Amino acid sequence: MPSTEMNETGQREPDHSLDPSDWNQFREAAHRMLDDVISHIETVRSRPVWQSPSPASRSMFDRPLPFGSRELEDVLGDVRTHILPFATGNLHPMFMGWVHGAGTPIGMVAEMVAGGLNLNCGGRDHIGLQVERQIVQWMSKALGYPTGSSGLFVTGSSMANFLAVTIARTAALGVSVRKTGLHDVGGRLVAYASKEAHGCIDQAMELSGIGSANLRTIAVDAAGRMRTDALQAAISQDRADGAFPFLVVGTAGTVNTGAIDPLDDIAEISTGEGLWFHVDGAIGALAALSDALRALFAGIEKSASVALDFHKWGHVPYDAGFLLVRDVDAHRRAFEQPAAYLQRADRGLAAGDVWPCDLGPDLSRGFRALKTWMTIETFGSDRIGRSIARTCELARHLARRLDGHPLFEIKAPTALNIVCFGIPGLSSEEIRSLVLDVQEGGLAAPTWTVLNGELVVRCAILNHRMTFADVDIFIDVLVDALAGRGTS
Repeated sequence: MPSTEMNETGQREPDHSLDPSDWNQFREAAHRMLDDVISHIETVRSRPVWQSPSPASRSMFDRPLPFGSRELEDVLGDVRTHILPFATGNLHPMFMGWVHGAGTPIGMVAEMVAGGLNLNCGGRDHIGLQVERQIVQWMSKALGYPTGSSGLFVTGSSMANFLAVTIARTAALGVSVRKTGLHDVGGRLVAYASKEAHGCIDQAMELSGIGSANLRTIAVDAAGRMRTDALQAAISQDRADGAFPFLVVGTAGTVNTGAIDPLDDIAEISTGEGLWFHVDGAIGALAALSDALRALFAGIEKSASVALDFHKWGHVPYDAGFLLVRDVDAHRRAFEQPAAYLQRADRGLAAGDVWPCDLGPDLSRGFRALKTWMTIETFGSDRIGRSIARTCELARHLARRLDGHPLFEIKAPTALNIVCFGIPGLSSEEIRSLVLDVQEGGLAAPTWTVLNGELVVRCAILNHRMTFADVDIFIDVLVDALAGRGTS
């Protein structure tokens, strides 16, 4: 029974706590739900890769705000019926759309613990901040950064790239830019990225107040890598025109094809020109954990900052983006606030020097570091690195199978784990329709992109559950789908 308390008139009032009235009943219901989710992951191959939510399930989430309470078991029943069957599909080994990590049961347990503890990791003196600092130390070591580098968990690399642009802007113009803005710059502030850079770099320029028109798009070579001769020429031209270059963004794994910019050469140019060198490593940076792949990213250790996502190749549950910054002072100058409610003390909960809220815009932050820490502690960096390398082997296997098949044509080098191919004889609309048919059939989930003006099928292989047999099955799925259209 709910506990009661006496009010100021001596009358009994019901307990207003939101805790369960029956802890044993709650424990049993929660354990059943946990078992169901574990079974859902364990049996993922037995279900479609993806299926559209049913009309009944869609209407389930178009109801008025509830005023009364419901039994937890009833709510969990709705979760089982209306949510579990209709997820994105990225748990399934045949999911190859976009660049989605597959998660792990370890990460799921970590999310449960983090939810129970309900830490606010914006600041204060508690263990959550120490766990986050541990990840900073580990990633500094993995990416060749010096001891004492700075880092911050964010939602994803889109946010990490935005923060990096903001830090670079502040480093170039001084802390006063935070108050005065860009009107006293004395020249057009410009940045540089390849034409294959992710669109969030344009957005970061917009959000920072600099404007995407001031992001120079640098040509790429046949492999999709930034041309450093074009980069140097653009910087020289901008200086001659009176502009103010401040930032170069290299990409460690482009979203279209997985191409890796020549990071070492870009680092040399950036150093010579006095520019902040940032690496968007959302797709590829974690490959530094692989002995087989690390050399592909030579030069990343010379950058000033790196954006990456643990929720992609690291398979940490969404979301777990991360920004690593070489210079902690430059990082802090871009975001720290003097507000009285953020003042520090030499002891108590307000103890500490640098809090995460000094390194980004969020004061309220979840415990993202725990699921990342538990994932790395449980598997170890070597095993994670081998898993990453394995997906690249699978991608090469897929590319070889497609390249040797008369129905398909490889459209870009397979630099990492992304395979792009065309289907001769089919129009762009027919290819798009074919991909959608395969998705809706629940058999596989590739997607498409546009390369050199041509729509092509794109497969991003990240899933640690995928096997060589799955790749071969995927080829059969494509061939059968084409046969159903009268193409063979």
